[in-house]
Amino acid sequence: MNKALLSSLTEKEAALVREADPAGLLDLDEDQLLELHDRVRRERTKHLKVYRRGASAAVADVGGRGKAYDRNQRARAKAEVFESVLAQVSRQVSAAARNAAQELRAERIAEARSTTGGGPPRPASARDGGTPVPSTRRRTTRTTGGLKKDASSRAQGARRQVARDAR
Repeated sequence: MNKALLSSLTEKEAALVREADPAGLLDLDEDQLLELHDRVRRERTKHLKVYRRGASAAVADVGGRGKAYDRNQRARAKAEVFESVLAQVSRQVSAAARNAAQELRAERIAEARSTTGGGPPRPASARDGGTPVPSTRRRTTRTTGGLKKDASSRAQGARRQVARDAR
């Protein structure tokens, strides 16, 4: 990031950027990362609004978007700084969430393996010498007059539903 721009940030903004340093993000847990993500997102949105409002006001004064582009340089740069900081924090939140999900999954698998006989009794299959177990899978329906006719009636039903939904 541009050092001149970083030095022009307010103390609160600079502290937020320093807090979102990639090395410092590794020490935070998922909840702390989410809280930081929320604060950075709010700051980014604020600067984006300031930039957009200034840009739209400058267009009326100058007479064109191209001419107004240079007038709002600092606000645009601040919005870009917080956009990149938000991207860093978002990546870290994603990694923390992925790690938490993997830990939870491993924990649940270990718990399931440690408990024996805790689930419902398994029915005897044909290989075990018992009666065959009927499948819970739905059977395919037989066509009444061919695939085209079935597709046509499904489409007609869909058209009727769209007409009902449009009311």
